[in-house]
Amino acid sequence: MKVTRLVEGLRQIGLWVFAVSAIVLASSIGRASDNRFPVDQEWLLDTVPMLPGKRMPSLTVGANGSAAIGLWCKDVTGRVELGPEAIRIEPGALPDRLPQWMSAGQCTPARMQADEDVLAALSQVTTWRRQGQILVLLGPTTLKFRPSDH
Repeated sequence: MKVTRLVEGLRQIGLWVFAVSAIVLASSIGRASDNRFPVDQEWLLDTVPMLPGKRMPSLTVGANGSAAIGLWCKDVTGRVELGPEAIRIEPGALPDRLPQWMSAGQCTPARMQADEDVLAALSQVTTWRRQGQILVLLGPTTLKFRPSDH
């Protein structure tokens, strides 16, 4: 009887140690991933599509600080400086020509103006944070990006 109680007590202690270890490990993994900017991943601007076309603005930041910025009509490259919560984005200039595969009818004046607006907002971003699966870039305009599913 005493051996059975001892074995049961040890089993319960083992379960408690396992549960506490799992909780500590899970919380440390969550913190570590939240503190690192997600590099080499395409992020899509979380907004309503602008017709005509299905194209959405996107942002991909490389580990070396390079940035690929897809806009409503055009694409630009840029540089990104990252800190634990700080970010500075220096987008390149908008090219004069449309991408080769895009027809002039897809880039309405409203979409071309939206390109300029997104670039201006990106260049004024000062901080970033993760909000679940959403990447939030903060400046005078808050930009929210969701991970691309392609």
